[in-house]
Amino acid sequence: MERTAMDWRTHEIENQVNELVDYDLFSTDAALVEAVARVGGDWFANTLGDYGAELGRTETWRMAADANRLTPELERYDARGRRIDQVSFHPSWHAILELYRNRGLVSLPFRDELRGRWGAWVAGFYLHGQIEAGTLCPATMTQAAIPLLQKEPALWATVGDKLYSDRYDPRDLPIRDKASIWIGMGMTEKQGGSDVRSNTTAATPVGVGGRGGEYLLRGHKWFFSVPTSDAHLVVAKTPDGSPSCFFVPRYRPDGSRNAIRVQRLKEKVGNRSNASSEVEFEDAWGVLMGEPGRGIPTIIEMAGYTRLNCVVGSAAMLRQALVQALAYTRKRRAFGRALADQPLMRAVLADLALESEAALVLAMRLAEAFEAGDDPAQRAWKRIMTPAAKFWVCKRAVEACGEAMEALGGNGYVEPGVMGRFYREAPVNSIWEGSGNVMCLDVIRAMAREPESATALLDDLAPSGGGEAPIRAELAALRDLLTGDPEVLEGRGRRIAQRLVLVAQAALLRERAPSFVADGFIATRFAPDWGRVIGGIDPAGLDVEPLLARAFPT
Repeated sequence: MERTAMDWRTHEIENQVNELVDYDLFSTDAALVEAVARVGGDWFANTLGDYGAELGRTETWRMAADANRLTPELERYDARGRRIDQVSFHPSWHAILELYRNRGLVSLPFRDELRGRWGAWVAGFYLHGQIEAGTLCPATMTQAAIPLLQKEPALWATVGDKLYSDRYDPRDLPIRDKASIWIGMGMTEKQGGSDVRSNTTAATPVGVGGRGGEYLLRGHKWFFSVPTSDAHLVVAKTPDGSPSCFFVPRYRPDGSRNAIRVQRLKEKVGNRSNASSEVEFEDAWGVLMGEPGRGIPTIIEMAGYTRLNCVVGSAAMLRQALVQALAYTRKRRAFGRALADQPLMRAVLADLALESEAALVLAMRLAEAFEAGDDPAQRAWKRIMTPAAKFWVCKRAVEACGEAMEALGGNGYVEPGVMGRFYREAPVNSIWEGSGNVMCLDVIRAMAREPESATALLDDLAPSGGGEAPIRAELAALRDLLTGDPEVLEGRGRRIAQRLVLVAQAALLRERAPSFVADGFIATRFAPDWGRVIGGIDPAGLDVEPLLARAFPT
């Protein structure tokens, strides 16, 4: 007797839960909705609502997966042997990048003087980063280049309207022929990494060098982000050996392709949708930005913006890790009840919820500082807290993504699925724009150079703490550290950065979050036995149910 396919079936598929799709990322995030209103960004709420719904669609998730699975490809030569250095992206890359640009998010922080514009941008970036992070690389670099280019009147006259444009233009053409443009960065070389002063790329003036002068660049870059960008900001040494910053377009003014040779695309652990490359400059044409020898200060200024983006991007991945873990464990059953009802899993989920809201409230406070101006307290938030936040939040995102993957068990570890992609993606923000040690050294040195700024920062946090004993004690301990030997403090940099971020998050949550969120954070993060592992907390004193309901509604 012939058997049918049904006869071979050995089991029914049950108790299997797919990753969450088709939901509105904005309206389901109570902390984000409240934060946007708090900073005065209500005028952007409808746009964020539409964007959150569009990003959450199954089709958008599919495009994100395709862009990371079908990665960029480099074609060095055309069919007749001409060097073209063309990088081809999957159509999904362009579609997702277009979603971001069309919402006006690239230039939003620098437009007009609308109150809450920085917070509105944080919200849009945060939503986008929960679905696809690679496309945020060109968005970040382009945004960070805007305030630098605004200081160069001649350059700004040719690129300003194209940087402010919300129209996506993927065409590979000279800047003058584009509706909008993207800016990349070329800083890192083989021998130096974060030590940009050790760069060897040389810039030779064409005619008389000087401000706004033309130069020819010769050398290499070990990481050249998004080689198809319409221009890059590049650090090279002028003839006197001083590092300077140059605007190096993909095409020369005469319309010919600039002499930037793409050697290969990097094969990366994550960030696969995005093209990162190694390049050689064979007398590539560029324009000096600012005065010769001011390349390092220019980088530092740009890094202030890009590091903020790293904080927001990691907070976004942390948020999505929490959402996926919650959605999965509420439906997956084990040992007679939902995983989310198991005491140990509830401790993990509650800890993820606390970590996520703390990361968001800190990112929003940093955005307020970038918008507010340059008084001592706001400057301290930007100069001291931004690198500290990048160190801590980016590392916590790596841990949270791993924990969320574990919450899904083997289903979280297999492809296709979203958790593997987030887990691979998370480390890039800890590495890009300065690794953890670089961030901590930046914190210590900024505090040593500007002790008055550090004092202003701690003074600014004190009222927010609401008289909490743990917060008061930690602020007092940090004040004592200001008088320490900077060389000794360097070795304690990671510990100091961690303490600085935790006390800031605690004070902000006490001021801005429901009491059950602030109570839970303070009780766990300042407990003598807190051991950092997600879920390694005593949940007895936590109000877990409202905490999880606030994190993501059932």
